[in-house]
Amino acid sequence: MTLVVSVPSQRLADALHPLPDGVQLVQWEMNGPPPLDRIDLVVPPYMNAGKVYPHLKGVTTQLVQSQSIGYDGIEDVLPAGTRFANAATVHETSTAELALALTLAAQRHIPDFVRAQAEGQWKPVFATSLADQRVLLLGIGGVGKAIAARLAPFEVTVQAIASRARLEDGITVHALEDLLTVLPDTDIVIAALPGSDGTRHLIGDEELAALPDGALVVNVGRGPLIDTDALVDHVSRGRIRAALDVTDPEPLPEGHPLYSLPGVLISPHVGGATTAMNPRLVRLIREQIDHLLAGEEPVNVVIDK
Repeated sequence: MTLVVSVPSQRLADALHPLPDGVQLVQWEMNGPPPLDRIDLVVPPYMNAGKVYPHLKGVTTQLVQSQSIGYDGIEDVLPAGTRFANAATVHETSTAELALALTLAAQRHIPDFVRAQAEGQWKPVFATSLADQRVLLLGIGGVGKAIAARLAPFEVTVQAIASRARLEDGITVHALEDLLTVLPDTDIVIAALPGSDGTRHLIGDEELAALPDGALVVNVGRGPLIDTDALVDHVSRGRIRAALDVTDPEPLPEGHPLYSLPGVLISPHVGGATTAMNPRLVRLIREQIDHLLAGEEPVNVVIDK
């Protein structure tokens, strides 16, 4: 039997060629009815994919392969009987790059220099280096490990927070319940956790208060990991700095105080949006095709309704 695969763009279709024998590729942007009643492997569009999942109703599928790592809220909009895989292995490289870029930019006052350049002014500062800083990773999954690997040459001390304490890849990992005891000895927090009820407002007023004055909070995970009101309060008082690729709410509305507060750097949720995404996504889709052709279990399944 032919394995039917749908992709949302001609660009992705072209990148997948050549395909194994027995595979039929169709293009479906998922902004309307499906082209076929049976599509074994469905690849939704990258952004705003949650809005298109109702179009899966009535389609027989073996797997929906997301282009994103995060999947918070997806189960609520998937039709019953849908198996869903996230894009682990696709975005770790790009997201870790951005985490490091945001951290370095904040530490070395790059936003201030950009503003000074636009004003035609020469404003040198004496900065706090990334070297010798105590970095705490919130999450030591694929993204967290990729960040840790990129931090290694920068002469920092790296620890992590996860569900349980352990030593992993030479990194001391503390249990989540020990977060408040670790934060006072932390200069930079980098959040790289997925969104869920269990991680919502993991960093709130109490956690921010536990950080030393001048600490930097970087978020490349999900916006709700941080209590936005508490963050605005601490940043407004000059207690904490922030570098955020994700926010809560998102997109951040026009006029929100985070846009204009000194000590805040914002990028518009672009952690995975680089050229590194495409070849890694293609490899993952090809791997899933091979598994389905062989009658094997696909990888990265996170929802099985």
